[in-house]
Amino acid sequence: MRIAVVLNTSWNIYNFRMGLIKALMGNGHEIHTIAPIDPFTEKLISIGCHHHDLKMDSRGANPIKDFGLIMELRSIYKKVKPDMILHFTIKPNIYGTLAAATLGIPVINNVCGLGTVFLKGGIIALIAKKLYKFSFRHALKVFFQNQEDLQLFLDNRLVAPEACEILPGSGINVSLFKPEPPKTNEVFTFLMISRVIYDKGIVEFVDAIRILQSKGINVRFQLLGGTDPLHRSGIPEKTISGWRNAGLLEYLGKTENVIPYINAADCVVLPSYREGSPRSLMEAAALAKPIVATNVAGCNQVVKDEYNGFLCELKSATDLADKMIKMINLPEEKRFEMGANGRKKMELEFSEKVVINKYRTAINSTLSVGANTSLRLA
Repeated sequence: MRIAVVLNTSWNIYNFRMGLIKALMGNGHEIHTIAPIDPFTEKLISIGCHHHDLKMDSRGANPIKDFGLIMELRSIYKKVKPDMILHFTIKPNIYGTLAAATLGIPVINNVCGLGTVFLKGGIIALIAKKLYKFSFRHALKVFFQNQEDLQLFLDNRLVAPEACEILPGSGINVSLFKPEPPKTNEVFTFLMISRVIYDKGIVEFVDAIRILQSKGINVRFQLLGGTDPLHRSGIPEKTISGWRNAGLLEYLGKTENVIPYINAADCVVLPSYREGSPRSLMEAAALAKPIVATNVAGCNQVVKDEYNGFLCELKSATDLADKMIKMINLPEEKRFEMGANGRKKMELEFSEKVVINKYRTAINSTLSVGANTSLRLA
C-alpha cells in the first residue's frame, strides 16, 4: 500500500513520526513524506521515504495562500496516488483533508494540539473552527492527543463522535529513552524544553526564577529550544539575551538530541498554556525525571499531581515558584520515586507501540470502509 505522511516540517516527521513510519515500512507499505524541505529531508530519504516538497507557511493565515495550499496538495496527491493519507498539524489537517476529498482518497487526521488561534480566541479562532468543521466531515478517522481537545471539538460539533479516538501523543520509544541511575546535582537544576514562544509559559518561568532568586535559593535554570521570531507568539532574541545577561537563566539553544540535557537536570518544567500531548514531558518522564507543569490539557495527561511531579496554576508565576521550591525541598528518595513513577507511566500508557498499533488498526478499518465522503472540484 502507498501511504502519504503530511506535516508542516521534515524535522517534525523525522523527530516525532519515525517509529510509525518504520513500522509501516516493516509491514511492506511504501511511504511518501510531504513537507517543506529542511535539513532533515535527506534523513527521510536515506531511510527509504519518497519525499515531495511542499511550499507551506505554517505560521501564516492568508486565505489566498491557504487556497493555493489546497491546490498544491491536490496536485501532489494526484501525482503520488496514495491509498491513504496521514495528516498531522493544523494546515495539513484542514487543507490536506479538503484536497484529498476532491480525489476520493481516505485520510486519517491527528490533532496534535490546538495552536495559538484557539488560545487567542476572536475572529481567527471562529474561522479556524469553521474550517475544521467543513474539512473534518471528510475524515474517516481523527485522532486526538487528550480528552479535553476531543471534548472541545465535540462540544462545537466540529467532528463526528464515531470518527474520534484518543492517542498518547506521538508515543515515546521507551527503549531509546532509558533512564540513567538517579542522582542529584550539587546545584539543583531545572530544565525547560520548548520552542521559545510566549504560549509555552516562558515569561512565567522567568518570573518564577526571579522569585526564587529573591529568596536567595541557589538553583540553576536552563532553557532548551529553538527561537521562532516569525511566529505570532515568538519571543524576540534580544529578550532572551536580556534574561541571560541578567543571570536569570542559561539559554542552551536547540539540539537534535535532548537526552543528555534531560539526564543532566534534576527536574523538567513546562508551564505551557495548553498542549496536545507534550513531547518534552513524555521524554522527561521516560528518563525518570520529576516534572513541574501547568494543570492544563495535555500537561495533566502526562503528569499526575504528587505522583510523577507537581501541577501548578495556569499563568501563575507565584504558584509555579511554589511548586519548584516544593520540588527542591523534597527528600531525594521521594524525588527519585517520582521519577520512577513517571517511567512506569510512560511504559504503560505512552509507549510508541500503542500509537503504532492504533494506526495499523485505523488504516485497515478505514480502507475497508473506503472514501465515501469525497468532494467534487468544480
